[in-house]
Amino acid sequence: MLGTSARIGEVLAIRLQDLDMDGPIPTARIAGTIISRKGEPTHRQDHPKTDRSVRRVALPAFALHAIRSRLLRSGDTDPGDLLFSTRVSTPHTTNNIRRLLRDVMDAAGIENVTPHRFRRTVATVVNDAQGALLASELLGHTDSRITMQHYIQRNETVNPVTAEHLERAFGKAV
Repeated sequence: MLGTSARIGEVLAIRLQDLDMDGPIPTARIAGTIISRKGEPTHRQDHPKTDRSVRRVALPAFALHAIRSRLLRSGDTDPGDLLFSTRVSTPHTTNNIRRLLRDVMDAAGIENVTPHRFRRTVATVVNDAQGALLASELLGHTDSRITMQHYIQRNETVNPVTAEHLERAFGKAV
């Protein structure tokens, strides 16, 4: 999730055919989501939350390494296989992954970590480096205001250069 900015259901819906790990820029295509409805089997939906959510994202080296490691362990090779599936090759439910993450974080003594926290973290990092427009594009939002309002953690520290300006203007007056 940190390597793609994708929602939990979008990550669980990535198929091997959605990965380009050998191109000049390794990418993952976010083009589906996992759906779990009462009375129905959990399944992959062939589109994510919105049309804008369909996107191809460049994979950072740490994500590419994790994907390659996952593929070596799973042995999956069919292009239609999910990158993350159960032992019997069915989709994971988002609730089971949330519970597993909660159990791991509790055992490590770490609080307040949710799948959505990863998405917010990615948005904040990209915003700090390149701005809200790129963060919004990466998250697949239709409007960067959504990204700013709900995903980017506001940095409350004002640029320290202000102290230099104030010193020049008023420093001798003290």
